Amino acid sequence: MKKILMLIKIAVLLGTQLHAQTEPNAGSWKTWLISSGKDYRAPQPAAYKSEIAEVIAAQQNLDAAGRMQIQFWSAGSPGYRWQELINKIWTQDTSSRGVLSNMLLGAGIYDATVAAWDSKYAFNRPRPFAADKRIQLLAPNPESPSYPCEHSVAAGVAVTIISHFFPRLADSVNHMAQRLMASRIAAGTAFPSDTRAGFELGKRVAEQAIARTKDYITTAVWDGKTPPGKEHWKGQFAMFPTAGLNKTMVLTNGSQFRPAPPPDFTKDMAELKNFKQTFRSQANAFYFASQNFGDEMLNQKIFEYNLNLNAPRAARIYGATAVATYDCFIACWDAKYAYWGARPDQFDTTYHPLIPTPPFPGYPSGHAVMSGMMSELYTYFFPADKAYFQKKAKDGAESRFQAGIHFRTDNEVGLDLGRKVTGMIIEKLKADGAN
Repeated sequence: MKKILMLIKIAVLLGTQLHAQTEPNAGSWKTWLISSGKDYRAPQPAAYKSEIAEVIAAQQNLDAAGRMQIQFWSAGSPGYRWQELINKIWTQDTSSRGVLSNMLLGAGIYDATVAAWDSKYAFNRPRPFAADKRIQLLAPNPESPSYPCEHSVAAGVAVTIISHFFPRLADSVNHMAQRLMASRIAAGTAFPSDTRAGFELGKRVAEQAIARTKDYITTAVWDGKTPPGKEHWKGQFAMFPTAGLNKTMVLTNGSQFRPAPPPDFTKDMAELKNFKQTFRSQANAFYFASQNFGDEMLNQKIFEYNLNLNAPRAARIYGATAVATYDCFIACWDAKYAYWGARPDQFDTTYHPLIPTPPFPGYPSGHAVMSGMMSELYTYFFPADKAYFQKKAKDGAESRFQAGIHFRTDNEVGLDLGRKVTGMIIEKLKADGAN
């Protein structure tokens, strides 16, 4: 028995000594919008001992609401809650700037996280719970140095981006950030100066991202004209008619992978009119028309693989997805308004779709483009789930045919376009140093 206890003690001791740090080399990973993480290194921190009393006081004064804030902000990676918020905002935005705001938030949090990791391992400041035994750890162990606070870094990016694109939300997101930073102090994972430095670092990165992309949204104006013929889309209001002219992140331009012109839709129309709906097909159509399935699927995999505990890896995935979404959107809208492909209920006015027809051309399908993107990009990050992602991509594209708002050709071409654009994103990822 004594021998067994001794072996247990040795194992515990070794486990403590060999305890891994979270991505100590992430500060050297390549960035999307800033020159490098090192160029944005936080200033030398002051001694932290004077702040220990503040952390202890924050824990002593914790009430139920404060504990709920710790729990809320401890869920997911540092950018998780902000990703949730921007996905609700930009997908409802009717200006052409929404997709840019989403890209800047995702890529900005990643870049700022890289910069934070450069600073963390340059200064190696201990976490409060490790610096003083009186301080409890009330959140998952971050397993990385304390300065600057990575949650505050993400908040600095998010508040700056959201306030810039959606000024009416500025006050709300600033209050959210204050609650977040207070929760990290009370959780024993950050000193007050860690949160302040983190927020300022995130803000600096976001301001640079905004400045760099200030001319990404085209100023071109649609002349209000549409091509003649029933094969072409018609409407008084066309959503985002010039979005295909926006500047891209990885593609040379929106037309780089522009597909060939659409075929005569007569055969596609006959197939759609002969399609027999089932309960399953209707359920699939309504599901993909009402749910943000791509983000749900990505969050699920990040949690399943415990990458929510690895801030740089999670930020890399969210950032790459935001960049891919942005370039895919531009490529898709370039093709839509290059060809003005008619919707089924325009090509044959006797046909009635299952759901309302969106106010823009059909060829290629935006859902299919994004489905193609997700199947490729998510497989790169989670290769064991390739079959699952491919099935979801097929279901997502097929849902638009089942809903009666796209021809099958729209979907097939869309899937292919999404895969091609994403291939270029993946090539960038292969060279970012994270592998």
